[in-house]
Amino acid sequence: MSDRETKPSDLPVWKQLQDHARDLKGRHMRDLFAEGDADTGDDSTRFDRFSARAAGLLLDFSKNLVTDETLDLLVELATARGVFEHRDAMFAGERVNLTENRAVLHTALRASRDATIGVAGGDENVVPGVHEVLDRMKAFVDEVRSGERVGMTGSPFTDVVSIGIGGSGLGPVMATEALEPFTSRSLRVHFVSNVDGTDVAETLRDLPVETTLFIVASKTFTTQETLTNARSARDWLLSRAGVDAADAIRAHFVALSTAEEEVTEFGIDPANMFPFWDWVGGRYSMWGAIGLSVALAVGWESFESMLAGARKMDEHFQTADPRQNLPVLLALLGVWYIDFFGARSHAVIPYDQYLHRLPAYLQQLDMESNGKRVTRSGELIEEGEYDTGPVIFGEPGTNSQHSFFQLLHQGTHWIPTDFLAPIESHNDHGDHHVKLLTNFFAQTEALMRGKTADEARAELEAAAAKRGDDSPVDEALVRHKVFPGNRPTNTILFQKLDPETLGALIALYEHKVFVQGSIWAINSFDQFGVELGKQLAGKILGELEGADEVRSHDSSTNGLINEFKKRRDGVTA
Repeated sequence: MSDRETKPSDLPVWKQLQDHARDLKGRHMRDLFAEGDADTGDDSTRFDRFSARAAGLLLDFSKNLVTDETLDLLVELATARGVFEHRDAMFAGERVNLTENRAVLHTALRASRDATIGVAGGDENVVPGVHEVLDRMKAFVDEVRSGERVGMTGSPFTDVVSIGIGGSGLGPVMATEALEPFTSRSLRVHFVSNVDGTDVAETLRDLPVETTLFIVASKTFTTQETLTNARSARDWLLSRAGVDAADAIRAHFVALSTAEEEVTEFGIDPANMFPFWDWVGGRYSMWGAIGLSVALAVGWESFESMLAGARKMDEHFQTADPRQNLPVLLALLGVWYIDFFGARSHAVIPYDQYLHRLPAYLQQLDMESNGKRVTRSGELIEEGEYDTGPVIFGEPGTNSQHSFFQLLHQGTHWIPTDFLAPIESHNDHGDHHVKLLTNFFAQTEALMRGKTADEARAELEAAAAKRGDDSPVDEALVRHKVFPGNRPTNTILFQKLDPETLGALIALYEHKVFVQGSIWAINSFDQFGVELGKQLAGKILGELEGADEVRSHDSSTNGLINEFKKRRDGVTA
């Protein structure tokens, strides 16, 4: 078994990191900033030494409990784990998705037209096929946005409803909302994902049937939630259409899929099907056909800019020195806190309202990719050996400050956090943006510095003196006002949220997840964990439709199903 496939906890450098973490747990970041450079003693160099730039992004990781020795050891860990060989294997088209025997080439979806990329062991350059689909997408987008492509009554489309779930839904809705300043106000894009009938009903309720275009996104065209919603949308269209059903579906439905037979059976013209490949995982698929809704919303030029931004991050990830490599740095810092400090959660706080769906998108990207407990070689990661992916959560600042920041500052959980913000706003009304960034900068400083008992006591004494009160300070109140600080944060600054910047940000987090999976020896590209519930749901669907009492599950599930059936059928307890 190669070092790449062994467990990281078996390596000597893992033990060195454990010892180093024990040494640092008694330190405070205030002291690390005060110490400055070990050679010069200059306390102004920490920001310069612990920051990196790429693709228009600045990553400041100086507010972390790390030293130069920490970085040296973490890079040594990445090297010992074969991270950089694994990276090169992914870009070269090797079948790094071992459990499904597939290459992982979502990066090919944003490769330049003159690139040569193929699946290892084959002779085909996949790039021409990628650009053939992109060219078809461009033509379609231009036709819809210009009004050349019309609905069943000859009117241009005014609304697009994208139906998909998981990677076919979270990525496009996040990107479309992030790029709202670039969208066409004459073509509104809506998203339906939840199989709850409320989602599709409320989305369609006020839409004009004759000018609504539907995109059905499903690789196999068998995804239960997506096909259920698509059939409801088809029924909605046909119940209101004044033309032949086949003509209505042909004019108003397109498919993003690899399953031509199923697409045709649904009624969609195969000429309106945009394919992708089995080497594209769902949560990594927005760069190709799955991004059609994004391209319709923002236009082809902006969509190409998003691809270009991701491509810049790909090139940076492949070529930059590890200590200046943004995805590598974010990944190593995450491993540092998860496995050596016991952090179970990681927060993402965008100080840009347009990025309000980014935490939800990253939940799937990270937790579906690295929420694993079996290594690539099939070994179980036993409790106490090491931990894999964290729980990802977040909300935009400043809303999050009035929600869960109390726990970040003074709670018993220790939660590393990413802060993201643009230097320029698309909507700089008065002093809104400067006040937003005031909070942005203040929160990372507060989480790092905290407030000591002496500082809290001095504040209380000053307040008492101001009101003429010479009573002794209440020491219990002092403890309430102490902030331990030493809470790690990464700060990502960018000039303005535009398509290229968004592409770079998404690719940054994609590669971060990949690096962590490589270190933990897990396959970041399968998702068997989502299948069991789907399998059981298929069985239960038949039982819900039947009249008999259900007895095939545990007593809890049986009782709940039977209670539902009784109440649905009007039988009260």
